[in-house]
Amino acid sequence: MDRPGALIRTPARTPARTPARTGRPHMPGYGVLGPAEGTGLLPWTWAEERLTASRDYWVATVSPGGRPHVMPVWAVWDAGSLWFSSSLGSRKARNLDHDPRLTMTTDNPLEPVVVEGTAERMVDLAVRTRFLGLSNAKYGTDYAVEFLDPAVNGTYRVTPESVFGLVEADFTGSPTKWVFA
Repeated sequence: MDRPGALIRTPARTPARTPARTGRPHMPGYGVLGPAEGTGLLPWTWAEERLTASRDYWVATVSPGGRPHVMPVWAVWDAGSLWFSSSLGSRKARNLDHDPRLTMTTDNPLEPVVVEGTAERMVDLAVRTRFLGLSNAKYGTDYAVEFLDPAVNGTYRVTPESVFGLVEADFTGSPTKWVFA
């Protein structure tokens, strides 16, 4: 079945999104408690704090042949989306051209946040400039906007479809899944 490639968009900044529903993820065999037991369901602000604070993220894509590919990236959380850049010649960018669905995770295995969503390649200069400013501020870099030349380097916005998080110290009482409309 043919899948659409990574969508290329040029919209203005989008407002932050909030989950349509929150609940326990399906985790058979792990002894996960009911939503009111243990820590209970984690608030969406808990996930957003970790998405903002994470220094490194892991991005998982799938090749046209079905082979998984995972790589670390720098990213920023802004307006309800994760943003990262990648050389268009990289394996992850080529995979996203074939299938824009991906999974991204934060770098803390004790309080992980896992985002499943769709990547869109953004080419609008104002959007790339905003992302670069946020990235330079977060990582202490001073890249010029030419670094994100859309003919060479893709700027990606990842729109969450679902997000999973848990606190390892309350493994059975904290797992939470947020689903977006």
